[in-house]
Amino acid sequence: MPTFETCPRFTADLQHLTPAQRRRFHRVVVDAFVPDLRTGLFRPGLRIKGVRCAPGVYELTWAPDGRATWSYGREVFAGARHIVWHRTWTHSILDRPVAEGRLAGSGRRLVG
Repeated sequence: MPTFETCPRFTADLQHLTPAQRRRFHRVVVDAFVPDLRTGLFRPGLRIKGVRCAPGVYELTWAPDGRATWSYGREVFAGARHIVWHRTWTHSILDRPVAEGRLAGSGRRLVG
């Protein structure tokens, strides 16, 4: 089961989403992103790709104008992918895709 941690900026971004946007983000992560992490093959609809100005950071599309940036972190449990969430909002986050500062809660499992 994948685990995750969030940067403070991600947490702040998430709180600024509307309730409908948060539900949609959560649904895409649980129903598409997590299963694809397990197989190692991302479906085209997630539009996973590297962020040019931030090596090792990826973006995922969770709505027509909904984006999230993330990277792989050090495994918490052997064999389980660990994700670091950096930002989430609209396409505009790609101007500053990586959150600065310390990481907030770490080691949580990516489940519904």
